[in-house]
Amino acid sequence: MGRVLALDVGTRTIGVAVSDPLGITAQGLETIFRRGGNEYARLLELLEKYEVTTVVIGYPRHLDGRPGETARQAEDVARFLAKRTDVEIVFWDERLTTQEALRALREAGASPARKKERKDVLAAQLLLDSYLRRRKGGTP
Repeated sequence: MGRVLALDVGTRTIGVAVSDPLGITAQGLETIFRRGGNEYARLLELLEKYEVTTVVIGYPRHLDGRPGETARQAEDVARFLAKRTDVEIVFWDERLTTQEALRALREAGASPARKKERKDVLAAQLLLDSYLRRRKGGTP
């Protein structure tokens, strides 16, 4: 089956989460800072390290379904990975995942610095969890 890596692509950062080898659980990994293309090298390292077979990329949409402002950045990451790897790439609707992540952090009493540090990773984890539940036949 292989592991699934989820990416919450933003303008300055990429939140990363990975599944367990059986594709049951989602764990937040890290936030990659987008600086001069270095993020792509790190993504390739993670794909190899975790033996990833599928990459789920959050695709930002407005509530009416139109692509969001950062959709092009998600598409750029997908194009890069498609050219350099043979992993399956899946775009996944990520509406409100960042807001859900911030809400969860706020409810947990996280400090503003901790919220900023963890929101992208938690958003990727929520995205991956949604994908894994849907893949197993559950509700997103």
